[in-house]
Amino acid sequence: MSETTAKKLLLVGNPNVGKSALFTRITGVHAVSSNYPGTTVGFLEGWLRRGDDVWRVIDVPGAYTLTPTNEAEEVAERMVAEGCHAVVLVLDATALERNLFLAFQIMERRLPVVIALNMVDEARHKGIDIDPALLEKLLGVPVVSTVAVSGEGISRLLDRLREASPGREVPSTKEERWAAIGAVTEQVQKVRHRHHTFLDKLEDASVNSFWGLVIGVAVITSSFIAIRYAGEGLIDGILAPLFERYWLPVVNYVSGFFGGTGFLHDIIVGRLVDGHVDFEQSFGMLTTGLYVPVVMVLPYVLSFYAVLSFLEDFGYLPRLAVIFDALLHRMGLHGFAIVPSLLGFGCNVPGILATRVLDSRRERFIAATLISVAIPCAGLQAMIIGALGGIGMKWVAMVYGTLLVSWLLLGRILHSLLPGFSPELIVEIPPYRIPSPKAMGLKLWIRISGFFLEAVPLVLGGILLISLMDAAGITDLLSRLLAPVFSGLLGLPTKAAGPILLGILRKDVAVGMLATLGLSPAQLVVATITLSMTFPCIATFIVLWRELGGKRMAASMGIMIASALIAGISVRLLLSLSV
Repeated sequence: MSETTAKKLLLVGNPNVGKSALFTRITGVHAVSSNYPGTTVGFLEGWLRRGDDVWRVIDVPGAYTLTPTNEAEEVAERMVAEGCHAVVLVLDATALERNLFLAFQIMERRLPVVIALNMVDEARHKGIDIDPALLEKLLGVPVVSTVAVSGEGISRLLDRLREASPGREVPSTKEERWAAIGAVTEQVQKVRHRHHTFLDKLEDASVNSFWGLVIGVAVITSSFIAIRYAGEGLIDGILAPLFERYWLPVVNYVSGFFGGTGFLHDIIVGRLVDGHVDFEQSFGMLTTGLYVPVVMVLPYVLSFYAVLSFLEDFGYLPRLAVIFDALLHRMGLHGFAIVPSLLGFGCNVPGILATRVLDSRRERFIAATLISVAIPCAGLQAMIIGALGGIGMKWVAMVYGTLLVSWLLLGRILHSLLPGFSPELIVEIPPYRIPSPKAMGLKLWIRISGFFLEAVPLVLGGILLISLMDAAGITDLLSRLLAPVFSGLLGLPTKAAGPILLGILRKDVAVGMLATLGLSPAQLVVATITLSMTFPCIATFIVLWRELGGKRMAASMGIMIASALIAGISVRLLLSLSV
């Protein structure tokens, strides 16, 4: 199947109308995830053979209109403008009138169209009956009733691709178009009375000002617990034992081959800790370079994407976004930013990856920077509590309070200084529906395989670079050069510079190193805050580079360093005044 001979088929529709489930049904698992050129908006691409025809199927980003209001709709409009051999318009049968507005815009482009009237089973459950034959007659395009999650109607839909038609002429003005949509809906749709189900009542409660917040907190808490414990379970129960049992003997053999020391040994295996290989601290390509992305990060990413896929397909995420929109809008973000922000507490990597749900590059930059600066991951939190809890929980509270204030202030500052604006949260609230395991599985596979193929080589490259810098004495040189900054501005001994700089490898390990330096409680708090807010760990650093690009990542790093120094100096001054 070559791209030059295949016909192009676009799947177009509003968000949450079942396009992904339909895409899975007609392409199977042979799909490729890509970003549209010049953007961070992703889309799926697959292949379909039907009779003598070979189709290149593209799942266009969900859009409510071809008059773009966000980056995803800009990409959708450009894809449609590029043309195709056929468009499958996926309409939600439970919200026909809203969906027909986009349908009219597509028909206005005079592209060959086939309509998939999807989720007719849910429409029947809601007491909505739609006459597809009459809808086809009124619009002048083939209309097929489908249930993508079960496969109902898919074969008939594909059989009618050759009948794709631009349809009838549509009214040109917006007022006339809505009037025509109302007339069509009134003729083809009948609504019967039905009693509310449990899901209906849950939908109403989810957007209630009080119960919506209660449900939101419960969903966030349970999601965080599920991600954390699933990730830890995968690490402790499966991946770490596998590495210890099968990979450690290989690494030990390689270490022995190189004599346990030397330049090549330190690059490939890393440095021995107490005479043994330590996957977390040796910092070699075969040790930390593989252990961090595969054992320490991948389980949290897998757990995060599993939970996110469920919440997406169930229809809850838009409701969660609405609840937190007012607070986050003051920081240049809209409500969807609550998802990556909270997931960063488990691991910053999936938190930053989750910023893809935000509409603009500006929002993604703000959210990713705030996560990197002010949201400690689970490992770092454990070390903060472990290092400071023994000398008094007030010191732990001081660290968390500083991070919270920094998160709020930095968000406001970035919102004020960065050009552009935060778009309003305009989102359609979909009905709750039971997710399709097959569609969720495909989405999870594409996301995880994409992360694995991107992250492992980048982390290996980062470990190699840092090992070379360490071997060349650059790390020690930086520690000596920056020692006056730490002692003069932060009031820390020069020996604290090394652990703080090494935080780029592992922040939690670096906090442990600080705890062994005999610092006073005030010095340990200042050092911990500075470390927590500055250089992200190597895995987060790589993902930031991947998501933001080189220039924006450098800008984010500059903000991190400045914020860490300002926060550290401020806390030092406050503590000195209180003595």
